[in-house]
Amino acid sequence: MCGIVGLHLRDPALYPRLGGLLETMLCQVVERGPDSAGVAVYGDQRRCPEGYAAVSLLGAPLGLPEALRKLLAGQPDVMSTEAGDTTVLAAPVSVDELVAAVRVAAPAALVVGSGTDLTVYKGIGHPRALAKTYDLAHAQGWQGLAHTRMATESAVTPQGCHPFSVGPDQCLVHNGSFANHATIRRELIADGASFDSENDSEVGARFVASRLAQGDDLDEALRLLCERFDGFYTLLVTSKDGFAVVRDAIACKPAVIAETDAWVAMASEFRALADLPGIDHARIYEPEPEKVYAWNR
Repeated sequence: MCGIVGLHLRDPALYPRLGGLLETMLCQVVERGPDSAGVAVYGDQRRCPEGYAAVSLLGAPLGLPEALRKLLAGQPDVMSTEAGDTTVLAAPVSVDELVAAVRVAAPAALVVGSGTDLTVYKGIGHPRALAKTYDLAHAQGWQGLAHTRMATESAVTPQGCHPFSVGPDQCLVHNGSFANHATIRRELIADGASFDSENDSEVGARFVASRLAQGDDLDEALRLLCERFDGFYTLLVTSKDGFAVVRDAIACKPAVIAETDAWVAMASEFRALADLPGIDHARIYEPEPEKVYAWNR
C-alpha cells in the first residue's frame, strides 16, 4: 500500500502555489506509506532557472560543484541545493552535458532525476518531515507529483523511493506490484538498459522511458505497458509536457481524478484532493481499468 498524488496546473496564476498545494495533498496520504517519500516538481526556477539543466543526485560528494565548474569548461554558474539525501545541481548547459559531467566528477553518486524543467527529491523518513526538508511548500511550477512508500518489493532506502526518473523530464510513481517485472527487466537489460535498484517500479519506468525514446507518446507507452505487465497497479506518469494515469485490468489499487478549468489532479484517496481550490465545482471520477487518461500542457 502506497500513496500517490499529482497536480497538473492549467492556470498560470496557480504556479506560485504548486508546492503548497502538493504538500497538502501529500500529507493527506501519509498513512499509506510512512517509511519514505519522493517528490518531483516541474518548473521550479529556484532550483532550475530557465535556460538551465538540472540533475538530482543521491550520494553527492563534497566539492562537486567546483569539480563540475572545471569539467564544464570553466562554467562559473553551477548552482547546488541540498535537501536531505538529495542534492540538486543546475548549470546553463544541455542535460546530456551536465549528466555526463556529473558521472565523471561523482561516479559513485546516483542520478535520480534530470531535465530542463524537473527537480526530484527522495528520502527515507516520515513524509511530513521530508516535505519540510525539501522545502516543498515554497516550490513553484506548473506540475508536480509525490509518493509515500510502504515497501514490498525492495529495501527501504533513498534509492528505492519513488518517483523513478530514468529519462529526461520523465517520472513514474506506482502503487501496487508487477508480477513479471523480472522477465521484463531481463529484456530491457538485453536491449542495453541498466538499473539502479531492485524495485519493480523501476522496471515500469524504464519500459516507459524506452517507449518514449522510440517516439511513442505517453498514451501509447502506457497502453503497451498494460499489454506487457502483469500485476496490480495504479500509475501516474509525467513528462515535460504531459500527465497520465492508468490502472490494471481489475483496477485493484485505488485512484481518483478531479478536473477543473484551472487544474487536473490525481490521488490515491479523495481526501488528498479536498483542499484544492475550486474542488466543489470539479468533475470527480474514478479511472476505469486499463484506460489511459492523459493531458498535455
